[in-house]
Amino acid sequence: MTTTTATAGSALAVPGATLHYRVEGAGPVLLLAQSGEGDADRTVDLVPRLTDTFTVVTYDRRGLSRSTLDDPARPVTMADHADDVALLLAEVTGEVGAAGPVLMAGFSMGAAIGLQVVNRHPGLLGTLIAHEPVLPNLLPPADRAEHIGELLAIQAAHATGGAAAAFPAIARHLGIDPAHDRTEDGLTPQPLTPRRLANFDHFIGTEFTAITTDRLTPAELAAAAARSGTRILPATGRTTRPTVHTYRCALALAELLGTAPVGFPGGHNGNTAFPRATARTLKSLLGT
Repeated sequence: MTTTTATAGSALAVPGATLHYRVEGAGPVLLLAQSGEGDADRTVDLVPRLTDTFTVVTYDRRGLSRSTLDDPARPVTMADHADDVALLLAEVTGEVGAAGPVLMAGFSMGAAIGLQVVNRHPGLLGTLIAHEPVLPNLLPPADRAEHIGELLAIQAAHATGGAAAAFPAIARHLGIDPAHDRTEDGLTPQPLTPRRLANFDHFIGTEFTAITTDRLTPAELAAAAARSGTRILPATGRTTRPTVHTYRCALALAELLGTAPVGFPGGHNGNTAFPRATARTLKSLLGT
């Protein structure tokens, strides 16, 4: 397979948006789909530890950073995100000469998008690692209502007080304690720049609505998983509190598929806090 390095990134026009993406490394194609406000830059410490084994694809979701919307007033849906992934992977596999299903590791929002891809584009993914997906419909009715209520409360706090009001609620919701959470040494600083703040605004203001109004049911997802042939690996952070709803979503997904969840280093954001250990885990799970 051709070795490809596109550090500066490329652009792909899709219906309603233009996607910014990067392709680095050689080997089987692996798409990393980030959580929250995370764009292609959020995996800066993880990608270099994977490019010896995979052709790694990272991207900015539509509406984040360099992936611009044709009409910013139009709502973004989970179906939009899934279709973007399908178009992006078609473009990349054509560029690098890859054939057959590709690999995807999705974290939180990225995991929810990956499950949508399985439903809307069967056969596209060979393996999907779904780490703590933000997918309330996986939960029983009472827990689902509680999860959606949390997201709506964060969205309301953001609407009245901006990111400063939303961040404490997000930290509680995900079990994150920035002052005390451990990380690996020597990580690239990720300051809260104006661009990241704008991404948080889009994530909370627009994508939360995509999550809370999505209608993909567990029965539909189970049928899609069986139809697609995709190997889905539900995953949890080893230090994520069991009360966190996304953790419980991963457990519900594992139960739905009749499998056991796999453990990843750290908590909900372990892929950015422990990139070295995450790379080792990905290589082990993906058979390399």
